[in-house]
Amino acid sequence: MILSHFWGLIFHPAQEWNSIREKPLSILRLYLGQIMWLAAIPAVCTYVGTTQTGWSLPGNTQIVKLTTDSATVMAGLTWLAMLSSIAVIGGFVQWMAETFGSKPTLAQSVAFTSYCAVPMFIAGICGLYPSIWLAIVAGTVAVSISTWLLYSGLPTFMQIPEERAFIYSSSILCIAMVVFVTLMITTVIFWGMGAGPEFVQVY
Repeated sequence: MILSHFWGLIFHPAQEWNSIREKPLSILRLYLGQIMWLAAIPAVCTYVGTTQTGWSLPGNTQIVKLTTDSATVMAGLTWLAMLSSIAVIGGFVQWMAETFGSKPTLAQSVAFTSYCAVPMFIAGICGLYPSIWLAIVAGTVAVSISTWLLYSGLPTFMQIPEERAFIYSSSILCIAMVVFVTLMITTVIFWGMGAGPEFVQVY
C-alpha cells in the first residue's frame, strides 16, 4: 500500500496526501505492514553486497568483503536505526505541529514521515553493489526526492498556509539532519564497543 501511495504522491500529490491524512493507519499497522519491510531493503541489500559482491579500494585490485557475522550485526543495527529514526522524526513532526497551526495525530505524523522517507529506503537497493560513487548518486537523488515530498506535501497534509509550511518543513529537515548525525555518532560508539566491521580480502 505504501508504494501505491508513493507513486500517487509523484503523479497527483495533493489528492494522495489528502487520502493519506483522511484514512491513516495505526502506528502498529504502519510498522508491521509497511515501515519494517521498507527499512529492511537497505539493510538486506547492504548485507548481500558487502558479503557476496564486495568492493575494491581505489588503486587496489583486491576485493574486500565483510564476514557474515559482522555484516549481520551491522545490518540488524541499521534496520533498528531506521525504524527508530522514523518514530523520532514523526514524534517531532507532531510536537511542532501546533506551533504552525495544525493538530495531526501521532499516527498521521509517523505516516507523513515514512512516506517522505520512501525514496531513501528504495535507494538502499544500491547496496547490492557497494560503490562510493553509486552511493553518492543514489543518495543525492533519494534525498532530493524526499526533500521535495516534504516541502510540497506538508501544506496539503497539515492543511496550513504555504508560508508557515516552509518554516515547518525546514524545521523538520533540521531535525532529520540531527537524527542522522546522532546515528553516525552512535555507530562510532558501537564500533568502539566491538560491533564494527570485520574485513576479508578475497584476492
